[in-house]
Amino acid sequence: MIQRTKEIGIRKVLGASVNSILFLLSSDFLKLVLIALLVATPLAWYLMYQWLKDFAYRVDIQWWVFVLSGGIAVILALITVYVQTVKTALTSPVKSLRTE
Repeated sequence: MIQRTKEIGIRKVLGASVNSILFLLSSDFLKLVLIALLVATPLAWYLMYQWLKDFAYRVDIQWWVFVLSGGIAVILALITVYVQTVKTALTSPVKSLRTE
């Protein structure tokens, strides 16, 4: 977090706008969330399938459950990055770089 704060401060000193900083950081985090979804979705489907197959009244797992949960995860990640980035980007870059 401290490194990102200093990175945002340096970018602000060099003339970057809040929108460009927001786009840069959100794209980095979005890539990580999508990679996590690609790894977790097949694993979650397999484990749920193995668990549910032993029940007498079996329910099939629908594809939209994974799409909905992935969408919620992406939205939460973007909201979190947006709030933290805007809060840091609107502060003075001198405050973030002074501690170095």
